[in-house]
Amino acid sequence: MNKSLGLLCAMSLLAGCASERVVLLPTQDGRASAVVIRDADGGEVRLDRPYAATVRQFGNVTEYRSSVEDLQARFGAALAAQPARPASYLLYFQPGGEQLTDASQAELGKVRQDIAARTASEAMVIGHTDSVGGADGNDRLSLKRAEAVRQLLVDTGIAVDRIEVVGRGERELLVPTGDEVDEPRNRRVEIVVR
Repeated sequence: MNKSLGLLCAMSLLAGCASERVVLLPTQDGRASAVVIRDADGGEVRLDRPYAATVRQFGNVTEYRSSVEDLQARFGAALAAQPARPASYLLYFQPGGEQLTDASQAELGKVRQDIAARTASEAMVIGHTDSVGGADGNDRLSLKRAEAVRQLLVDTGIAVDRIEVVGRGERELLVPTGDEVDEPRNRRVEIVVR
């Protein structure tokens, strides 16, 4: 689902006639979101505030205002069954190698706990480098960094088949720099846990 649209709940009810209810939920990061609902006659209703809602019956769309209490009453079980949202972590490295910084060593424990706490979780470990050195060498180094972090997670009890690794070299700099610039924030792995 597109994160910029926020979380959108739709529930179809079959009680003699089909109806559909759509409620726009607040986004996790507080950013604005919106969705447009169209009816059978080509009319549109734009939902652009948290808890703005529509109900569609017989092709006609009616707008109304929902609430946290209404959502819990109608969709509480479905909302509770949702998987946790993906989480992203950045771990940083010492120059030229696969050694994590001290702060990133400490952060690794949080990553491990997050992976272990999720049912059927998986993690993508994406290695990156700064722009010092050649492209081929940086590709190899970024993959080695990702593999080293995977091994650290496996050593703490995370199953290897739950962790995918990839190296991006210097192609996706977090901080744009020129060539041969030693930028510590570019020497990283990004870990996406879902």
